[in-house]
Amino acid sequence: MYVGKIISISELNIKILLEANVKVNIRDILKTTVDGKEYRFEVVSVDETVVTAIPFDTVIGLRRGLDVSTMNEGLSIEYSDAAIGRVFDSYGNLIDNSLLQSIQTRSVYENPLKLQDINISGEILWTGIKVIDFFAPLQKGFKMGLLGGAGVGKTVLIKELIHNVYMTLQSNAVFVGVGERSREGKELYDEMKELNLLNKMCTVFGQMGENSTARSKAIYSGLTLAEYLRDQKNQDVLLFVDNIYRFVQAKSEISNELKNVPVENGYPTTMVSDVSDVEERINSTDHASITSFQAIYIPADDITDEAVQTILTHMDGQLVLDRKVAEKGIYPAINVFRTTSRAIDASIIGQKHYDLLEETLKYLTRYEELEEIIAVLGIEELSEEDKNIFYRSRKLRNYFTQPMFVAQNYTGIPGEFVKIEDVLIDVNNILTGVYDGIDESKFLFIGDYHGKFNQG
Repeated sequence: MYVGKIISISELNIKILLEANVKVNIRDILKTTVDGKEYRFEVVSVDETVVTAIPFDTVIGLRRGLDVSTMNEGLSIEYSDAAIGRVFDSYGNLIDNSLLQSIQTRSVYENPLKLQDINISGEILWTGIKVIDFFAPLQKGFKMGLLGGAGVGKTVLIKELIHNVYMTLQSNAVFVGVGERSREGKELYDEMKELNLLNKMCTVFGQMGENSTARSKAIYSGLTLAEYLRDQKNQDVLLFVDNIYRFVQAKSEISNELKNVPVENGYPTTMVSDVSDVEERINSTDHASITSFQAIYIPADDITDEAVQTILTHMDGQLVLDRKVAEKGIYPAINVFRTTSRAIDASIIGQKHYDLLEETLKYLTRYEELEEIIAVLGIEELSEEDKNIFYRSRKLRNYFTQPMFVAQNYTGIPGEFVKIEDVLIDVNNILTGVYDGIDESKFLFIGDYHGKFNQG
């Protein structure tokens, strides 16, 4: 249906003069065609007879005076089993060179669950990764922040989580690239295909080279796919978002282009509600759950940045990947002192796990102090108690390395899924001196110890 004509064009701001008596709504999709090419825009505000819309793609080729019509439906994506194993762009179009006989589509702006449908007492979700299950256990429906720069093993960790959760729960995963580098996205696609994980996940990419609209819409399309797996397939879904900060950044760019007055630090006044709109859709029901890992970029390494803090208020914990840990050859390179989880409670994980965790952190904290003393005075100057702490802590540090299923082609070490019961036995044995006579190198990149090796 014809609605009006374009009267103004900028990179992220299209103004359209409506015909008399024509009505359009926010989030309606409008379109125009130039030389056989279709351009689409999404309505963001309506001021009597003038509509402001943001373009989905480039505005090159557009000009004032072009006729604009409305599309039959708003932004939508496939909402069926046909989406599993496919790669979509932010607008629900396939970008993996495959064809899709659409079965059913759904708006990407579905409302969040009603309060009475939400279940916040999800059971523990064991990942089989020792350092996560011990130091930052997950409950189904948790939102975990994943902090860390490039080259510290974030992608390997994500792939291992997808593999392990599918292996134990037969559940699919959703990966959403928000501002993802095209090279990294292609690498992830190729590696997932090689590892036979691609058909176990749905993928949405809003690439870094695309405009702000594409980067801001990827998360909504990804959430819709996750909701399909939760609500229609009754699966406990893992949702990976890389990078949620880029979503806030894209919204800021759009807001600035629309000449909206920002708050003092440059972020839009709608930042809190924008983040809440996304996070409130990541929830569990009585039948299934969405558990999310959200990579968070820290601008200028300032964790007090307002956008970062806004995101973190929605998190149930955080996993911090540390380059200093990676430099020691410890993988997964998780900084256990900065890694937290709301599930660290004796009533949730059990008193034994809770006590062992506290004791382990005491040992590792003292170990860092002892390293400085040894560097100056030498290990001979330590008391017998401190020597025990020093050597046992090194065993603990090595023990929380792990061979990954998704990395065994590179390391030559078969991957292992380690049950939390085995982890607790081994940690207890290290702390109480049962393993004192065993060389620390024996604990590097193994699964559990007590079930496989001769303790004598």
